Amino acid sequence: MSVVIRLALIVMAGLIALSANLAAAQPPFFQLTGVTHIYQDWNNCGPATLTMGMTYFGYPADQYPAAQWLKPNSEDKNVSPWQMVAYINEQSGTSLRALYRYGGTIPLIKTLLFNNFPVLVEAGYDPPQDNQGWMGHYLLVTGWDDGRGVFLTQDSYNGPDYTYTYDYFDEFWRHFNRLYIVLYPAASESQVMTLLGADADPIQNYANAFRAAQAEAVANPNDPFAWFNMGTSLVGLEMYVEAATAYDRAREIGLPWRMLWYQFGIYEAYYQVGRYDDMLALARAKLDDGGGQYVEETYYYGGLARAALGETERAINNFNGAISFNPNFTPAREARIRVQGG
Repeated sequence: MSVVIRLALIVMAGLIALSANLAAAQPPFFQLTGVTHIYQDWNNCGPATLTMGMTYFGYPADQYPAAQWLKPNSEDKNVSPWQMVAYINEQSGTSLRALYRYGGTIPLIKTLLFNNFPVLVEAGYDPPQDNQGWMGHYLLVTGWDDGRGVFLTQDSYNGPDYTYTYDYFDEFWRHFNRLYIVLYPAASESQVMTLLGADADPIQNYANAFRAAQAEAVANPNDPFAWFNMGTSLVGLEMYVEAATAYDRAREIGLPWRMLWYQFGIYEAYYQVGRYDDMLALARAKLDDGGGQYVEETYYYGGLARAALGETERAINNFNGAISFNPNFTPAREARIRVQGG
């Protein structure tokens, strides 16, 4: 074993031990104070939840500045985690920073909260009483109560201090590969990275998330979310053939019909392995499902497939559709420039 590898293992072991010590010191009840709850406007779960996180650091409880950049069209059904992070880091004009990772755990959320870092998660949402069917939803986690076995959340739809049991929370969180966004002052970045341990490194984080999803698929081979999550993590690891296979299995088992309003790794996997017709089939289906026409990624990935098939004019039309819907969606702008440049 090389000296470099041994040193890396020693550092990793130290970080794991530090995280364990922090977890051991946590009380049975904890809650961040100073967060202002905001009820979301129409389709505004992402900006509202992000703004609630910002209020913890003293910023105004106004969801509309974030919404104006993240989703200029109020019909937009989705704001992706990378867009939320880009808003904080590049557009908010604050001293805050944000990052996102996959494969989160309940102990990690508690550790981050205990160190005064609000955590947003993206999760499935399908309450029977609402009778709307499965969809995606952001939550701001602000505390926990071990006595009741619940997380305390600021839910832009259901209200302030809304509780979810740990089991319920984790079951729906895994629908999004247990994705989490951490908000923190720029000066605290090194502390956040220490708390994340091995997951501070994005590639290692994808590998860790893959292993968690793989274990769930082994335990239940007919779990579509486990296979979809494997696909997402494999895309992050640039293992596109394997990712496409995992996504195929998830589709074969059956996914919620709104799944591709929110998660797009499947397009990326198919694109990288040359399955352009499959990309177009997915995009067409989304355009006709009653909501996918309000998701800029539907047009963007259709455009990538058209460009790869040599259909330049139709590709540009697709990219223009994405840009018209959201002028701040930079991937479509960059793709259009590439295609126009030949």
